[in-house]
Amino acid sequence: MSIFSNLKGETYNKGLNSPRNGVSLNTAPISSKTSPEVVSTLGPGMRVTGNIVCEGPLQIFGRVIGDIHASQLIIRESSQVEGNIIAHETSIQGGFKGTIHSNSVKLQGKAVVSGEIYNKSLTIEQDVQFEGVSRRPEKPIEAPSSDEAKTALSSGADEIRATGGGQLSH
Repeated sequence: MSIFSNLKGETYNKGLNSPRNGVSLNTAPISSKTSPEVVSTLGPGMRVTGNIVCEGPLQIFGRVIGDIHASQLIIRESSQVEGNIIAHETSIQGGFKGTIHSNSVKLQGKAVVSGEIYNKSLTIEQDVQFEGVSRRPEKPIEAPSSDEAKTALSSGADEIRATGGGQLSH
């Protein structure tokens, strides 16, 4: 089950399909025609408990407890993610606890990261706090395809799908 809530206790009465912090909820099926330049965004007032599968790039400003599978992932400053990440490229500027499987991982700014990182390339900037281990995977990490996202959803798992244009659906 996925939970969406406002972290600051504000009420929101505009309906499920209205944009909020750059995010719209949508129950439309996944389209394989997602534009690569469109970035899905989880806003700073969002808290998600559950798994996220995003065919394209995803940036997080809020809090996620669950697994994330995206082509490119950016965890912004002041955001928190706890779970497992599978992404072609991962950039962390906020907090993360868990396991990362990514070809390229960048720990930037004042990131606080705890866990395991499986990567081909790892960059750690000066003020980053990293506690854990880094290992090289045997094969490259692939971005999720629309078929993988559909399979994950049909298996009965609780998932949130991001389909381009910042639209999230459950």
